[in-house]
Amino acid sequence: MRLGLTAYGTVFSMGLTPQSGRPRIKPIQLLERARICGLMGAELPAVLLEGEDIDAVARYAREHQLFLNLATGGYAPEKLAETLELGARLGVETVRTVVGGAQIGGDRRLIANRWKAFLEEVLEGLRAATQVAEHVGVNLAVENHQDLASEELLWLCNAIDSSRFGITLDTGNPLATAEEPLDFVRRIGPHLKNVHLKDYWIFPTDEGYRLARSPIGQGVIDFPQLFAIVAEFCPDITMSLEMGALEARHIRVLADDYWPAYPQRSAPQLARVLRFVYTNARQSENWQTPFERHEPAEVIVAYEEQQLMESLTYLKQFTHA
Repeated sequence: MRLGLTAYGTVFSMGLTPQSGRPRIKPIQLLERARICGLMGAELPAVLLEGEDIDAVARYAREHQLFLNLATGGYAPEKLAETLELGARLGVETVRTVVGGAQIGGDRRLIANRWKAFLEEVLEGLRAATQVAEHVGVNLAVENHQDLASEELLWLCNAIDSSRFGITLDTGNPLATAEEPLDFVRRIGPHLKNVHLKDYWIFPTDEGYRLARSPIGQGVIDFPQLFAIVAEFCPDITMSLEMGALEARHIRVLADDYWPAYPQRSAPQLARVLRFVYTNARQSENWQTPFERHEPAEVIVAYEEQQLMESLTYLKQFTHA
C-alpha cells in the first residue's frame, strides 16, 4: 500500500474555509508534512488549490515522487468535471467525492420519503461525470461518508460500469450505516480506488452507539485483516491517514424510525454488527474530545498531534514508506 495524509482534522484544516479568518495549510505544506512523516503522498481538498500555482504543486509532487489525490463534494457533473480536469493537470490518480443526503451518523430521516429519488439523481450526476473521468484518465470515487450503505455503493458501481468509477473506503464509516467493517470491505473490494484510514471507539447509548475517533490501531477496526482484504483486490492502492471526525457521531440504530430508507437487511447481518458493537463497546462516559469540550486551540491541536503521531507509529509496521 501507499500511505499518505489527508488535509482533514484540526492540525491540517483548522480554519479551512477562508471566512474563518484563520490560517489554512497550503498544498505544498501538506506535501512537506507527508514527507517529514515518511509518507508517500497526500489527498488535497480542491478548495486548498484556489489561488495556488497548480504547476508548482504538481512539480513538487513529481520531483519528490509523491502521489496526489483530490477531494471534492457533491454529484453535480459540472463541478466534478472541473475537479477531474484539475486533477488531470496535477497528475492525480483519484478524485474523491461525497454525495450526502444523510446527516452524519447515517441518519436519513429528513429525506426518508424521497431517498430513492435522491439516489437516482446521484446516479445520473455520477454517470455523467464518469464520462469526463474516462476522457481525462482520472478515477472518480464516491466515499462511504456515513451516508451510502454498501448495497447502494455496489448499485452505483454496477450501474455506471466503468473502470474509472469506484469507491473511496473510509475504514470507520461502515459502522455508521450499521455494517460490520470487514464485511463491508469484502463486499465493495472489487470497486476500491482509494482508502481513508480512520478508527473509532464505540460508546453505547439508549438509541444505539456513539463513534468517537481514536488513533489508528487503538479503536475497533482490525487493520491487519482489513489490509489483507484490500491487498487481495488492489495491492498498490493509495491510502491516506484521515484525522477527521472532530466530533463523535451518534448512530441511532435502535430508534424506531431509523430504518425505513435503508436497504433490507437480514437478521444475521444485523446480529453481526450488534455483536461487533457490544463486543467492542466502552462503558466510560468520557467520549468527548477537547474540540467538543470547547477547550483552547492549543489543547485541541496538541490532542490532534498526539493522535496523529500514535497513528503513524502503529502504521509503520505495515509499510516501508
